[in-house]
Amino acid sequence: MTDDPGPTGRTDDPGQPGPTPPRPERVRVTAAGLGAPTRPAFDLRSPAPGERATEPAAVYVRSLIRSQLRLGIVAAVGFIVATVAFVLVIALVPDLSAAVVFGVPASWLLLGFGLYPLALTVAVLYVRAATRNEARYRALTVDE
Repeated sequence: MTDDPGPTGRTDDPGQPGPTPPRPERVRVTAAGLGAPTRPAFDLRSPAPGERATEPAAVYVRSLIRSQLRLGIVAAVGFIVATVAFVLVIALVPDLSAAVVFGVPASWLLLGFGLYPLALTVAVLYVRAATRNEARYRALTVDE
């Protein structure tokens, strides 16, 4: 037997592995630098492909953006006010700290588990209102 690889690149010895295939060249992928210009995801001034630019469409988009911003601010302020009120009630009712459930003060349990339903409620209300805003926008653009 010979150790000379034949045209297939294998040796006569089945125990010997054939030549290793060449490894692909490594490529480094990086993000644009901090000062590099970036293209926005969408431009409010340019129409989508196949559409014509109209002034009412731009007004509708700006109106949608304003209403969504207003909704986000109202939801955030509402959540903060409700959270502060929740904490104040717990702080101002001394009997909650005296009550113990499973070795943990009741006020801690209310803070630990009472704020999650509040956050979930605010999130659900926000999503429903945002969806309603977008549906109104779509109805306006279809009527055009």
